[in-house]
Amino acid sequence: MMIIGCDYHPAFQQIAFVDTDTGELQEQRLQHREEAEMFYRNLAAQGMKVRVGMEASGHARWFERLLAELNFELWIGDAAEIRTKRVRKQKTDRQDAQLILKLMLKDDFPRIWVPSWENRDLRQLLWHRHRMVQARTRIMNQLQAGALNEGVRSKKRLWREAGREQLEAFPLAPWASRRRRDLLELLDRFTPAIAELTQAIEQEAEKCPTAQRLRTHPGVGPLTALAFVLIIGTAERFQCSKQIASYLGLVPLEESSGNRRRLGHITKQGNALLRFLLVEAAQVSVRSIPEWRSKYFHLAMRRGRKIAKVAMARRLAVQMFWMWRKGWDYEQVRKLGSHAGKPGTGDGVQSNTE
Repeated sequence: MMIIGCDYHPAFQQIAFVDTDTGELQEQRLQHREEAEMFYRNLAAQGMKVRVGMEASGHARWFERLLAELNFELWIGDAAEIRTKRVRKQKTDRQDAQLILKLMLKDDFPRIWVPSWENRDLRQLLWHRHRMVQARTRIMNQLQAGALNEGVRSKKRLWREAGREQLEAFPLAPWASRRRRDLLELLDRFTPAIAELTQAIEQEAEKCPTAQRLRTHPGVGPLTALAFVLIIGTAERFQCSKQIASYLGLVPLEESSGNRRRLGHITKQGNALLRFLLVEAAQVSVRSIPEWRSKYFHLAMRRGRKIAKVAMARRLAVQMFWMWRKGWDYEQVRKLGSHAGKPGTGDGVQSNTE
């Protein structure tokens, strides 16, 4: 069997590999993508059984597809944990590849969960819609600013038929008129495209029983439910609510020493899209659930509205996690209340309302 430690870069990869049958250790630098592809295809032609280890990295999708096509085993490791296992102060590409190989041979390689190709493709649907909505919002803000400059303060009414006619009727200078026309054309293109993507997301959410169950929670729509399922992957990956909150970057930074404890802003280490959707959905939940509304205003008075919104987003993420973990809908969570998930209910983990 061939075991390969790969230090991956967008333009090349440095590898250290050993044949477990002969014990021969070699190193090589492969340029992307022709040279690297030729190397791995030659191994496949020789009938070699290959295991490749690399740090989690972007811009490597073609490489992962190549290894999957050749039926080679790919291990992807936590880059932060691999970094902590480095002993030498020097850092080079060769040493990084050697370290990955060493960890694989010692069975100490920190593997991480990797989503399926179907999961990744659906994530592209979510990201595409999100970016399209952001672009449309920027266009609408520019048009609103133009209307305000002409003394019209219509807010949402500007996007109705009468508001659109009023917006188009302003007499403007030539280049300002050109800008208005181009922005309106872009807006007319974005709106139906976003509607089509939204419909596709709703259809995908209907195919997923877990997403349908999460949608029973007030404030959680098909977009948030589907994003939660795709990004979390499997509920069994996490043992308690603190882990899910940390994974999503909804826990505070901590810098403590001795008797001094300092908590900062949230880490923002998780998926930015899901964190954004949870904050948006939590605000709807606050308006829908009296208990949440009371908790939100209490936190807002003490810590400010921004911190209160993030706290409610964490609360929502934890509750959605327990709904998924236990196979409950919102009515079951509401009836069982804060006792769900406490020690003695079968999990030995923390409360779902934490």
